[in-house]
Amino acid sequence: MPRPTPDWFDRLPTDRPIAEFSVWSARLLHLADELQRITPHAHLLHLDVADGHFGPAFLLFPDLVAQVRAASALPLHVHLMVKDEILLAQVEQFADAGADVITVHAECLSAGAAVRRIRERGLLAGLVLGVETPTSTFEAFLPDIHFATLLGTAIGVKGKGLHERALDRLRETRAMITGQELDHRVVLVADGGIRHETVPLLRAAGAEAVVLGSLAFGDPDLAQRMAWLATQ
Repeated sequence: MPRPTPDWFDRLPTDRPIAEFSVWSARLLHLADELQRITPHAHLLHLDVADGHFGPAFLLFPDLVAQVRAASALPLHVHLMVKDEILLAQVEQFADAGADVITVHAECLSAGAAVRRIRERGLLAGLVLGVETPTSTFEAFLPDIHFATLLGTAIGVKGKGLHERALDRLRETRAMITGQELDHRVVLVADGGIRHETVPLLRAAGAEAVVLGSLAFGDPDLAQRMAWLATQ
């Protein structure tokens, strides 16, 4: 089964944005072709999982993630948008499916237990905050995670504009990561509202990675789009 190299995290770029390609925006009926098209350009694959309760959408399931794992050596970053009652079980299922990173929502009461279980499974852990959750929530988690994600739009909704406080929240989190001397270890991710005009703003506010949906999958000249991204 294809897997990323053991040092994949240490090899993520620091001189340009890290590109996480959101499988939610792929043509799912042609997923194998989509994976082949994006592989030369993607640093990670971002796989959103939603239970229809924590957020409004139903998204991606373990068998599909296992199929993606079987087809790709890119690191798989699973973003769990699920209720507390099933969070730990979902961690186990997606770890078994081949995830390399699992990110959970801080809004879940069992987020701490989930992060510990992710690490016990030998995976990298991440924490994500919805647009209304204070950025100070990150503080206690930073020593145990590798990905700190800030949503720029409502949970589980595509095609919405960037939240008015998204840039300030990135700046606050960047300062917190730097204050704990974790710039070398924690990647700050912007997820949602990723547009041609917002990427430079997100980068200037401290985002190291962006979750690319239609901006990448919808561009007929992906090589040109990624060349542009590398300049940001």
